[in-house]
Amino acid sequence: MNQTVAAHHPLAGAPSPGKLPLMLLGGVVVAAVAYIGVALTSDLAATRATSWLPFVLLGIALLIALGFEFVNGFHDTANAVATVIYTHSLAPHSAVVWSGVWNFLGVMASSGAVAYGIISLLPVELILQVGSGAGFAMVFALLVAAIVWNLGTWYLGLPASSSHTLIGSIIGVGLTNQILASVGTATSGVDWAQAANIGKSLLFSPLIGFAAAAMLLVALKVIVKNPALFQAPEGKKPPPWWIRSVLILTCTGVSFAHGSNDGQKGMGLIMLILIGTVPTVYALNRAMEPARVQTFAGNGEAVTRMLASRLGTQTLPATDEGARLAVGAYVRSRSFDSSTLPALTKMIGAIDAQVASYGSLANVPTDKVNNVRNDMYLVSEAFRHILKQNPAGFSPDEQNVIKTYRSGLDHATKFIPTWVKVAVALALGLGTMVGWRRIVVTVGERIGKSHLTYGQGASAELVAMSTISIADVLGLPVSTTHVLSSGVAGTMAANGSGLQWSTVRNLLLAWVLTLPASILLSGCLFWAFRSVF
Repeated sequence: MNQTVAAHHPLAGAPSPGKLPLMLLGGVVVAAVAYIGVALTSDLAATRATSWLPFVLLGIALLIALGFEFVNGFHDTANAVATVIYTHSLAPHSAVVWSGVWNFLGVMASSGAVAYGIISLLPVELILQVGSGAGFAMVFALLVAAIVWNLGTWYLGLPASSSHTLIGSIIGVGLTNQILASVGTATSGVDWAQAANIGKSLLFSPLIGFAAAAMLLVALKVIVKNPALFQAPEGKKPPPWWIRSVLILTCTGVSFAHGSNDGQKGMGLIMLILIGTVPTVYALNRAMEPARVQTFAGNGEAVTRMLASRLGTQTLPATDEGARLAVGAYVRSRSFDSSTLPALTKMIGAIDAQVASYGSLANVPTDKVNNVRNDMYLVSEAFRHILKQNPAGFSPDEQNVIKTYRSGLDHATKFIPTWVKVAVALALGLGTMVGWRRIVVTVGERIGKSHLTYGQGASAELVAMSTISIADVLGLPVSTTHVLSSGVAGTMAANGSGLQWSTVRNLLLAWVLTLPASILLSGCLFWAFRSVF
């Protein structure tokens, strides 16, 4: 590279952000860490620990989980800032700080739907017994496998997908759990139906990114006649203000959408860790308002009446344990039989009786918390499969009754404390500001044969922002990496700029290898950790 080109390179001579922004950032970090510490300490103060071991495991697991989000930050979010850096819309350090802030805000605004969508892929028996040795082995195997693969692909400068990696890790744990199970033991393995749904979103999102970004660029050329939009930057001169505004806006949108979608993956795993180590505090949503508890009880009565009308002469199981076994068998096998509805009716009656007797989830005795939570989770999962398959032929009105009741179950068991959101947001935001350069160079220089134009950058970012936001609303995880890098490739193809096929080949190779590699890695780690815990 000659001196003139080097001087005009987007990453050459990038100014530091300055003392004041760094001081403000430091103040935010200190305040966030202090809030997390106070909130966690307050929660744990209510526990009566007989051993320090759960707290040691909690600390280690939380550090690893937040480490995954930190790596996710500089691995995935570098994609969001590549276009604004390579079009000189923002200086590199300003871009990564800006992206980090909007990742933080995206996490804080997230709903939790993606978090528990990911968790539902795991074997149900490991979720119900997450505090067991197998449960801890599962969590540690998932996180360590995901971090190792993400760091490896980052070191090679490959924009591999953190979502792909995590899904592969979950499948690896599920398969290994099934292989290790004793003969005759009922295990759920992998929820292949849910895996297929998530797999489709991961498969089609980059194809959508490629095609949509290409079509958007073509449409822009037809609609917008200003040639400046379709030219590469001149030296280090920033683009016209209106183009710059569009590029910064789309970068902001991608960063926010990435935080609200990818940030939830770490939240779900952290909630499993918390439920496994301190179930008395985190297994049930003790902040659930009394009025909502009363509404939940009323919905329970409605679904019980509806199910009872279908039972006819069928009798309920004699014991609660018998009902749990029947419902658990259905959740694991998806095989609906004559025992399923009576068992569900029995379990719902038991749940409603317990909630009514305590008056509030906050009043559930510590020795009963796990049982109540597991019963609620099991019934919710059973209804999830029933609503998909409708083996009993429920009418639309009956399905609405089930959905309403299931919503109450999920509100009681699938919640995210604010301090968890803050911790994940902080890790993801800080990760965005560290180690971004390798992936930025790949996206900005090594996908197309020509320099990224303003129109190409805006088209790729706008499509990525829209795709991730829609997936977030639907509760589906998608890969920011694949959507944005395929969008850039789509604009290069549409512009006739040509693609660097060596990079495209490496991207496809990473895309193809991520699932089998993470499946193998997490499966081996799960097997190894089973002998430790």
